[in-house]
Amino acid sequence: MKMKAIVYEKYGPPDVLVLKEVEKPTPNDNAVLVKVCAASVNVEDLDYLRGNSWAVRMLGPLKPKYSTLGFDVAGCVEAVGRNVKAFQPGDNVMGDLFNYGFGAFAEYVCAPEEALVLKPASITFAQASTVPSRAILALQGLCGKRQLQPGQKVLINGAGGGVGPFAVQIAKYFRAEVTAVDSTTKLGMLRSIGADHVIDYTQEDFTKNGRRYDLILDVSARHSIFDYKRSLCPKGLYVMVGGSRATIFQVLFLGPLISMLGDKKMGLIAWKPNKKEDLEVITELIESGKIVPVIDRCYPLNAVAKALRYFEEGAPKGKTVITVDPDNKI
Repeated sequence: MKMKAIVYEKYGPPDVLVLKEVEKPTPNDNAVLVKVCAASVNVEDLDYLRGNSWAVRMLGPLKPKYSTLGFDVAGCVEAVGRNVKAFQPGDNVMGDLFNYGFGAFAEYVCAPEEALVLKPASITFAQASTVPSRAILALQGLCGKRQLQPGQKVLINGAGGGVGPFAVQIAKYFRAEVTAVDSTTKLGMLRSIGADHVIDYTQEDFTKNGRRYDLILDVSARHSIFDYKRSLCPKGLYVMVGGSRATIFQVLFLGPLISMLGDKKMGLIAWKPNKKEDLEVITELIESGKIVPVIDRCYPLNAVAKALRYFEEGAPKGKTVITVDPDNKI
């Protein structure tokens, strides 16, 4: 049988993506066949599309290793392999396929059992597709190195994209005082989801305003590591999730030295995808209404290239979603 999928055969801009009919996958003994209802766009999709990073080029030096992008997925189980115990046909699921070959920008995708969890009944498939990797990144960034305490001052830099809105809501759940930093157009959304303070980075540099924070979660690092160090309270913690290569290298090589020589700790997050305990926490917070996924725009499957161009502009207030089966609103 055939299905529709967005495929690409060479690295390049979104224009190299093509909607094609390809063979519908068949699950092996330990896999699940998912009818895709929605898949969200992430920065890693652009990395793999353009082949910009050394990690991507190691996997596919001359051409892409994976023919179809998309790894945060939500859909309905259509078939299961004979060894699968956790799911059965008809189950609504969500999952992170980053370590399992991507493939979510298609009508169907096969995923190993361990990559999936049941979708919370209280949210739509579109909302569920925003959760698996970005909410986990937010939780692990905030609580992975030390437990967040009530009353602590937390700053989230780059708070208006994919990870940030989850981080704002999780930090508020732990009763932290949250400052969210992003561009002018995103500040209203950040206030609406609970941020106590907002900073427009086009008007103010938070590393120079004299305020100090117990935890800085940096989703879009652009400053020097020493600027961030200056903005930490004594015994403060800086955690980098994403940003410029220059800052990544600074944090990677200078962060451990700064952490050893003083009482301020600085480092990169060690992302642990599909960690069941973290997914359980996130699911509970969603079901209780403490976290509400934030979606900026939805695009149909045939407009993935347009969605990626919009995402690349840095304008989305929250997540950008591909609605593969827009009629399924469950």
